[in-house]
Amino acid sequence: MSLLQIEGLHMAIHGQPILRDVSLSLARGEVLGIIGESGSGKSMTAFSVMRLLPRGAGCLGAVRLDGRDLLQLPERQMNNIRGRMVGMIFQEPMTALNPLKTIGDQVAETVRLHEGLSRRAAWDRARAALARAELPEESFPLTRYPHELSGGQRQRVVIAMAIACRPALLIADEPTTALDVTTQAEILNLLRRLVQEEGCGLMLISHDLAVVASMADRIAIMRAGEVVEQGPTAEILRQMQHPYSRALRAASAHAPERGAVATGETLLNCDGVVRDYALPRGLLAAPQHFRAVDGVSFTIKRGESLGLVGESGCGKSTLTRAILGLEPLQAGRIEISGQPINANGHVDPAIRKHMQVVFQDPYGSFNPRHRVERLICEPFHLWDDPPVGAARDKAIADALEAVGLSVADRHKFPHEFSGGQRQRIAIARALITRPDLIILDEAVSALDVSVRAQVLGLLADLQGRLGLTYLFISHDLSVVRSITDRVLVMKAGKIVEEGETRAVFDAPAHPYTAQLIKAAPRLPEGVGG
Repeated sequence: MSLLQIEGLHMAIHGQPILRDVSLSLARGEVLGIIGESGSGKSMTAFSVMRLLPRGAGCLGAVRLDGRDLLQLPERQMNNIRGRMVGMIFQEPMTALNPLKTIGDQVAETVRLHEGLSRRAAWDRARAALARAELPEESFPLTRYPHELSGGQRQRVVIAMAIACRPALLIADEPTTALDVTTQAEILNLLRRLVQEEGCGLMLISHDLAVVASMADRIAIMRAGEVVEQGPTAEILRQMQHPYSRALRAASAHAPERGAVATGETLLNCDGVVRDYALPRGLLAAPQHFRAVDGVSFTIKRGESLGLVGESGCGKSTLTRAILGLEPLQAGRIEISGQPINANGHVDPAIRKHMQVVFQDPYGSFNPRHRVERLICEPFHLWDDPPVGAARDKAIADALEAVGLSVADRHKFPHEFSGGQRQRIAIARALITRPDLIILDEAVSALDVSVRAQVLGLLADLQGRLGLTYLFISHDLSVVRSITDRVLVMKAGKIVEEGETRAVFDAPAHPYTAQLIKAAPRLPEGVGG
């Protein structure tokens, strides 16, 4: 008998259909991968199993766990099942963890709630769960708080919470989306090991076909609340009979058409850049510093696209802030068009207006109370004489049309757009001052594969039409390979390798580069062919 059997599941929220006739099964010791874009119903299927549904939601059908229909159980019984028989691993660990509680308390709380153990016994179980999640107490004391851990370490805490009661079913909802490639590989290996050792079932939800292909025994592909194709992983990847499945495969491997590599003048020059941070010290202790950026030197030519890759904590973001003039330097020099960006600790707005940035989460970088027209005009504060009236309206219209949006969209609020459309608005905001350099900081990492393909195509088209120069920062090596001319590999504050993108990825010279490439998930050759 299957561990989990979903039969003919229909769900509606306030009468709006969300899931339509979803039928899935999962055995013990098996990994079921569920793939689809945002809005496809992946997460709502998982929440139906947990019975964590929004107000106004109603379900028909059956969701059986070890033969018991969870949809028919009273809430009191479901409270005993959640966390004890079914554990859930969420996408963003920082929002899943309580910032005011230690990691030991949070893992122990799950055990005490479901098994009624004493505080000491619960802490012993928490200690064991964290050790199994590769956070041994000798290196990661249980008294640490979430903010004292890296993203990958926080995700391990969430996994420890999910496995503390040894559940029969684990649900992992996009558990590696925001992680760099090596941390992602470590988390996926950990989940695979837990399935093998515990004999539990794992429902792995992702929009990344390569991640699921490397993990799952069986795959289900969802679109608009329906399962359009499912079966053994090798069979699905080989045949891909449904047009939507083939479209996902094509989007996963999409490489936008780009013009010739730039050979023009140097636009950005970084020479021996050093950025130190003072470390906390005792009253009589000597000052100590942490060197986040250590003697970094490189150039970007006008019209070029340069990639910057490396693990979390390697110094990418610190270097980016220094280029934008948001961080002072302890040594070195950064120039754009021959002018120093941070001269005497002061950044001239006339220089800063030549650079703009597109962030990973556009919604987080927008004021939700402002309409689009105000949001994309924000960079005009860098101008001594910003356009007004008809000139301002034309600049807004040109920026929106350049990214494939309509002029009428200027009157809307950010929440009225999809994630991909919001990222287009962020790009429009970066374009409105016609900057020489645009820094894209993980600008497509949170997007579905088809939306990502559209945004990458847009960036390539804009670069060709407007002669833009990009510094593209990403942990997704496939994206960097498809959109950049050259790449820099950064580790521990230093550039350890640089060169033409394809040459570096095909024949890495540094062991760290080879490690990053090896850790990156990839689809088998000939998939969907």
